[in-house]
Amino acid sequence: MLKKRELTDCHALYELMTHPDVFPFVRQKVQSYDEYLFVTKQTIEAEERGELISRTITDEWGTPIGTISLFDIEENAGFLGTWLGKDFHGKGYNKIAKEAFFNEVFYELGVEHVFLRIRKQNLRSVHAAKKLPYAVLANETRKPLYDKLNTPEVIFDLFEISKDLFTFHMLRQENHSGDSDQHLLEA
Repeated sequence: MLKKRELTDCHALYELMTHPDVFPFVRQKVQSYDEYLFVTKQTIEAEERGELISRTITDEWGTPIGTISLFDIEENAGFLGTWLGKDFHGKGYNKIAKEAFFNEVFYELGVEHVFLRIRKQNLRSVHAAKKLPYAVLANETRKPLYDKLNTPEVIFDLFEISKDLFTFHMLRQENHSGDSDQHLLEA
């Protein structure tokens, strides 16, 4: 479901990103395919320098359907940016991609906290964040960061995903799955 960013995926991703339901919420807005190619090349180079982590989200057949990235990495924390093409909304790809990405960044790359800065008007993303059992609304618990993001006006909600809370969720999910398997064995 995730792979390192490649320039060969740019054409498919650019077409998906320019959809009017997707484009307003994409962090790296571009106005042409050539500009998207250039920004993707910069993204790949920035990852090589350790400034960000970015992956292409694919469907079950390996077709690019969106991207997921961790930007502004400082002190083992960064900001998540993710988008899916319109045709892939509501099909479960977001949840699967996030869990795979969090497994990589938390357990392989040493990240401790992932923040989600979501525009209050982006109801789809706010709703999706609230559905993540390991994400917490951090408008109050991370007030200095929340205030910094919302200068001069309040336009973002801030969510936080910690490695500890994600680990707890995954262990609980694993144990829950094991319990039901045991129940099936006993039946």
